[in-house]
Formats: sequence, structure tokens, C-alpha cells
Amino acid sequence: MKPRAPARVLAALIVCGATTAAGGAIDLDALWDFAQPQQSEQRFRAALASAQGDDALILRTQIARSDSLRGQSEAALAELDAIEPQLATAGAAARVHARLERGRVLRSALRPADAAVPLQQAFELADRAQLEFLATDALHMLALVQPTLEAQIAMNRRVLAYARNARDPRARRWEAVALNNIGVALNEAGRHEEALAELRQAQTAYERLGRVRNARVARWMVAHTLRLLGRLPEALSMQRALEVEWAADGQADAAVFDEIALIHAARGEAERAAYYRALAARAR
Repeated sequence: MKPRAPARVLAALIVCGATTAAGGAIDLDALWDFAQPQQSEQRFRAALASAQGDDALILRTQIARSDSLRGQSEAALAELDAIEPQLATAGAAARVHARLERGRVLRSALRPADAAVPLQQAFELADRAQLEFLATDALHMLALVQPTLEAQIAMNRRVLAYARNARDPRARRWEAVALNNIGVALNEAGRHEEALAELRQAQTAYERLGRVRNARVARWMVAHTLRLLGRLPEALSMQRALEVEWAADGQADAAVFDEIALIHAARGEAERAAYYRALAARAR
């Protein structure tokens, strides 16, 4: 297993937990479950039956997002195309959501260059309308479609600054996401000491938000980086603590087992490494 693979996957989990769309009268937070996009779509369609105007348009953008999360990019783009004629007379929130989700879908469909245009439009629209949460989301997505690690890091620093200066407390939640994503990119660039500093800040930010799952993922990122730095006792202690916490919840995290296996392998402990690789395989 390449080190960057679990880091990217876990970074995505952190982001999904923080990117719930907002900006209309309807409470999208209450409808979204990113781990269950099909069930989320059913809730969006149920809400759509009585929704009107911009709320209906925003719900349809979230239906498109649920399609994309299930790998159905053509269906997602078709849904967004269908509402495009109505956007000319729609409010700012609906237009931002439409541009933002189009960019998200194109990025998921491995078309990052195409995604950059609607994402930039989404940011500019949201910024002008003072929809800070959506503006920060759009900036965060722009960071994800940058062609180089250095460009990703630079754009995520823009996300960080925007979030820290925002008046909307929801927008300030993006601070943790930006710090995490800077750390992931620095790790991929081989700059592990710098990454560790950013990821420790991300851990603190997630713990401050009180999101248990995201805070655990952030701790995994710190421990992962400690392993990359060769600080194996510290890394093992953190991962074992995570193993115990997940077990106390009746769950198992394959990524934690993967990391513990890698640590034991690096220490020449072949039997322990094999044991944890087997646990990881069963947990997937």
C-alpha cells in the first residue's frame, strides 16, 4: 500500500464531513448523509415535492451531487443541465450551488481543468453575495483541481486565510479542512516535518469543532506522518489508541490496521505486521 493512498482517502472523509451545502431556506445539513448518497437523494426528492423557487433548484443540485458520489457523472451533469435555464432569474445561492456542484462533478469525473471554470465562477458569485460558507467551499474545491502540489498548497493557504477572516462561523469550519489538505500535499511533496506542523493544527481545529470521527481521522493523519518521519514508537502509540477507541464503539478502521502493519513491518516484526494486515483485510 502506497502511503499517499490512505491519506488521500481519509482527507476526503474529513472534507465530506464538512462540505454540506448551504445558502437557502432549506436545511441541507439535515438531509445529507455522505456515507449514504442514495438515501440522501431520496430525502432530497421527498423535500423537492413541496419545494418551490430557489429551494427547489438547490435541492436538484444536491441530487446531482448524490449522483456524482455514486459515480454517475453523466446523470449528475444532466440534472445540472436541466436547471440551467432557470438560473438566469434565480437568487445568488441557487446559482452558486449550481456552479459549485458542476465543478465538483467534473472533478470527480477526472476533468479538473474543466472543473476550474465553474468553481471559480462559484467563488466569485458567493464572495460578492457574502455567502462565505459557499465561497470557502468553492475555494477548497479550486485547491483540489490545481495541477501541481505547490499550487494546491498555495490555494489551500487562500482557503485558510478566507476561513479565518470569515464572519460566518460555518465558514470558519473550513480552517480545519484547509490545514488538513495542506498537510496532505506537503506529505506528498516529501516535506514531512512541515506537514506534521500543519496536521497537528488540523487535529486541534477538528477537536475544537467536537466532531469525533473527523478528530480521529486527523489524529490518524498525524500518526501517519510520524511514521513517514521514522518516529515509529510515537506513531504506534497513536494508532493503537485509535484502534482501542474504534473498538470501544464496536467498529474497526482498516486504515488504522494498515498503518499499524506498516509500523511493525518497519520494525522487522513480520508476524505482527501479518496479523494487522489480516485485520485490515477483514475490516474493509
